Amino acid sequence: MKARLPQGMGGGPGNLQSMVRQAQKIQDQMKQKQAEIEEMDFQTTSGGGMVEVVISGKKEIKSLNLKPEIVDPEDIEMLQDMIIAAVNEAIRKVEDTTNEQMEKISGALNIPGLV
Repeated sequence: MKARLPQGMGGGPGNLQSMVRQAQKIQDQMKQKQAEIEEMDFQTTSGGGMVEVVISGKKEIKSLNLKPEIVDPEDIEMLQDMIIAAVNEAIRKVEDTTNEQMEKISGALNIPGLV
């Protein structure tokens, strides 16, 4: 006895081609959005605004600004920690934005090979 699937369900060349076209469309949208994100700048601060970092969507540091009062030769470790915190937060912003935008496009599908 053969099982019958409702119309529009199941395999077949037409359905497979449709899925491939849809996957290609999603992949193209994701590549376009990734390119847009790479052109964006992400700014963060740490230490109450004493350290400011701007990075690109490619996760490259574009600028690093330090308030003069944060520079204490007796406490370089604190300055280093604040720079690290600001850079890490900027990277998180890029990754969160990228993930959020990709989920909007893919509908939260996890399709291997799509960006």
